[in-house]
Amino acid sequence: MTTAVAPSATLTAEDRCDRCGAQAYLRVELTSGGELLFCAHHAREHGDALKDIAVRFHDETHKLTTKPTPAAD
Repeated sequence: MTTAVAPSATLTAEDRCDRCGAQAYLRVELTSGGELLFCAHHAREHGDALKDIAVRFHDETHKLTTKPTPAAD
């Protein structure tokens, strides 16, 4: 799925997938004016259908593979 990052608020751990309740990593702004949030799994599962009804995507799935910087002792 190819996405463009829209200038919208960063997703947080409080943002939950509308399908399963897991942490959301993708916000989809719809042509109807609403929005949907998806975990990475459901974003991949519904990606093709979302392209037809979306105005913008805000994709933060890269956070799943980025290793956090260790804290200094």
